[in-house]
Amino acid sequence: MDYQLKLRSRKCAGTGQELVPGSICHSVVVERNGELLRLDYSEQGWPGPPPGAVGVWKGIVPRPVEVKNAPLDTHALMSYFEQLNEEASPATEKLRYILSLLLLQKKRLRLDGERQDGEIEYWQFAGVKGEGAYEVRAFQLSDAEMDELQRDLSAHLAREWGS
Repeated sequence: MDYQLKLRSRKCAGTGQELVPGSICHSVVVERNGELLRLDYSEQGWPGPPPGAVGVWKGIVPRPVEVKNAPLDTHALMSYFEQLNEEASPATEKLRYILSLLLLQKKRLRLDGERQDGEIEYWQFAGVKGEGAYEVRAFQLSDAEMDELQRDLSAHLAREWGS
């Protein structure tokens, strides 16, 4: 049976104060209303394991990892863009849009036109090395959406291409 527990909290469940990187953290899994719940405590806020605790452990709050943005590999971006175009699912439309913008900026795609389908705008691209034609839905994305998509893209590229 698989269980989905949240990652470590940023705040102590006992005091409400931030869990400080490098400090001791006590974690416990309890059952509430038929669901497993993870609670994290600072050393000062730790009341000890509650009755009926499913699991208890102690660790160190990790220090933030500094993320260095490596230059984007145009070949990896194009490969991933082509893969997403073959799969063509609504769940990846926004990521395809971001990739098309990056590839356009890197002069790996060229914009060949656009079309309107009701309220929805589509951009038509071709690869500068003869790939394509590709059609990508255009979006107006918030800064938060852009950040999330960029994180997803970076994580994928790191896993798949080691960039």
